Amino acid sequence: MYFWTLTIKIIFLSQTTTGIVGNFSLLYYYMVHYGKGTIKATELILMHLMAANALTILSAGVPHTIAAFGLKHFLNDFGCRLILYIQRVGRSVSIGTTCLLSVFQAMTISHTQFCCKDLKVKASKYIGFSVALLWIFYTLINFIYFVYLFLKRNVKNTTIKRDFGYCSTAGRDEISDSFYAALGVFPEICFSLLMAWSSGSMIVILYTHKKKVQHILSTHGSRRTSPESRAIQNILVLVFIFLAFYTLSSILQGCIALLYNHSWWLVNITRLTALCFPSFAPLVLMNHYCRLPRLSFVRIRNINH
Repeated sequence: MYFWTLTIKIIFLSQTTTGIVGNFSLLYYYMVHYGKGTIKATELILMHLMAANALTILSAGVPHTIAAFGLKHFLNDFGCRLILYIQRVGRSVSIGTTCLLSVFQAMTISHTQFCCKDLKVKASKYIGFSVALLWIFYTLINFIYFVYLFLKRNVKNTTIKRDFGYCSTAGRDEISDSFYAALGVFPEICFSLLMAWSSGSMIVILYTHKKKVQHILSTHGSRRTSPESRAIQNILVLVFIFLAFYTLSSILQGCIALLYNHSWWLVNITRLTALCFPSFAPLVLMNHYCRLPRLSFVRIRNINH
């Protein structure tokens, strides 16, 4: 058991370190380009995605890592609920911005008969507004949920006490669960479905275009991977990582919510799974969107331009 406990500690520490370094490195890179006025719409979305992932890592990865190394319940009730509030905001904005990225790319690469040129131009202009709206919406919704639970912390009719390792909370009821499901979980499900649909549409469009130009590539005898193939790979990797980890995390969290006796394995695997996308997404973006010459980023590879 000591071996597995040590393994969990190392994984938590590796995930948290990777997530902090990766997200803040990309965030710093995007902010530098934004200050120079050269940032594009896709890069703006990615910048906010990295910010949301950084919030998730700091509010979930760091406390879980500290708790895994032996410091238990170091937060009071207010601090615990505040950390959970930041986690929910980061997770929700991450889902929303990933969906926005997928939809915007689908509009950008779609043919004229499916999406007019003027609509594409307008969409790029409203990217900043859309991202800001996501932050405002989820900040307010989760703040109302946070205040409600904090005011209800001393009620007698509380449900099962939830232990997060670094803190514990009580005071959930049917009203709060229904409120969070309606304004928190349901939009996330819609975003995930919309992202899957738009990404599937992109794959179909790119695959069709690749077939049309395949005879040109074969005529020139080129062995290099076509831009369409690279774009399809980028989309597949990002969508697979997002949907796989967040779906698995949601299923495991549902199991914990329904089960009374939580096994040590189930709890830790659920926590590790929830941190996978925020930790590994920067590595995917560095690999597919960036070139890393020595110690600095040179430019973003954008499939839209």
